[in-house]
Amino acid sequence: ARGMRIIADMVLNHTSDQHPWFVDSRSSRDAAKRDYYLWNSDDQKFKDARIIFVDSQKSNWQFDAHTGEYYFHRFYAQQPDLNYDNPIIQREMLDIMSFWLDLGIDGFRCDAVPYLFKREGTNCENLPETHDFLKRAHRFVSEHYPGALLLAEANQWPAESVAYFGDGDEFQMAFNFPVMPRIFMSLKRQDRTAIVEISKRTPAIPEGCQWCTFLRNHDELTLEMVTPEEREWMWNEYAPEPRMRLNLGIRRRLAPLLDNNPRKIELADSLLFTLPGSPIIYYGDEIGMGDDIWLKDRDGVRTPMQWSAEDNGGFSKAPAARLHAPVIHDPVYGYANVNVQAQRANPDSLYNAVKRLIAIRRQHRVFGRGDCTFLAPPNMAILAYTRQYQNESVLVVHNLSSQDEETTLDLAAFEGRVPIDLVTNQIFPTIMREPYPIRLKPYEFLWLDLAKTHPERSRPERNEVKSALAEPPKEATESKDELLQSP
Repeated sequence: ARGMRIIADMVLNHTSDQHPWFVDSRSSRDAAKRDYYLWNSDDQKFKDARIIFVDSQKSNWQFDAHTGEYYFHRFYAQQPDLNYDNPIIQREMLDIMSFWLDLGIDGFRCDAVPYLFKREGTNCENLPETHDFLKRAHRFVSEHYPGALLLAEANQWPAESVAYFGDGDEFQMAFNFPVMPRIFMSLKRQDRTAIVEISKRTPAIPEGCQWCTFLRNHDELTLEMVTPEEREWMWNEYAPEPRMRLNLGIRRRLAPLLDNNPRKIELADSLLFTLPGSPIIYYGDEIGMGDDIWLKDRDGVRTPMQWSAEDNGGFSKAPAARLHAPVIHDPVYGYANVNVQAQRANPDSLYNAVKRLIAIRRQHRVFGRGDCTFLAPPNMAILAYTRQYQNESVLVVHNLSSQDEETTLDLAAFEGRVPIDLVTNQIFPTIMREPYPIRLKPYEFLWLDLAKTHPERSRPERNEVKSALAEPPKEATESKDELLQSP
């Protein structure tokens, strides 16, 4: 009824070492599935492949005492890499896709796609053979399951990430990893430079494709795509305690990263919803859930959703000891204080603020499809850009500072227009040829409609948000294929 579509996470690069394929593969050197994985007599092959989990893995090879050989793993030792030079593996992957698509899911988030093929003398990332297989997978899915979505998880620099769209014949969507840490850099430095520079380095993508933008996800806040100096600075600023760090990243949730400051969190959400791309919200961030840095590995940001103040946060009626991870109990972020039920009832809650922004975004296709042009105000604490699509123009302004800030904007191209705030419905002075003055409170943001004329309308009120979210926008009467291109 809500028009929801469900995609599943598909790990293409590796399996568990408990998987039946690997159990057979390591049973003997002559095993039927021996060449489902990459085995070698020593650990000297593919020496140019970087170690991804540098704090826990000393090598990409793991010795297997039973057969006396080494197997290759790009991630943890318990996650052996599949051998994509074996055509059987390629067919198996397509068969697995087919199985789940036949059950009715709408596509896949394809995990760790840059690493499928390995070649001596390369870094074993982004190889032509990998792209060839992914295009084959796209053809297979498109021919047999029209409308299914393929989303690439490729933690690479923009020039490498964009290749996973191909010419529109590989993935329809891809995560934009480099933008995410730079949002946190800009907020901490109170300076727009990091966001603007990485955005300008991001190449254009094929028609019908889209980036996925996010603030946090189920893994650590990755710092792979920053310089070593930037990484050290981010660790010092956002993860001063060693337990807050993991691999080349930070294992913290959005609210703790932003000091549990509602204004700062809403500002970050505004960036998420207005920068180019389709926004992804990690569960719990819409209510400001915390983390548990005392849990191992990535489990610290994977605690149960806090639905209510009932036992286990309303997540489960099972005994607490049976939960995979404990519910957060601390006095700031514990489920007694932070939960969906309480925030639904509070019109001023973070949950309802996020819903209002989503409702407004859904009414304006410019945010999903529009061109983005960054402005250059003299005050570096102000991040301003225009989004333009067809006849719609929106000016977005953010104060990245914890202080009141003022600046001027060059809006001469919009002379004569009267900005109206899409969030508050406030009317601003008419734009003239002269620099346009703007004054913002700490962490304030503006979504200003720059329409030539303003038909009579009103913003979604708090009691209207639910219906605005439940019903699709009036324009969304497209086919399933067309919806893949929608925000």
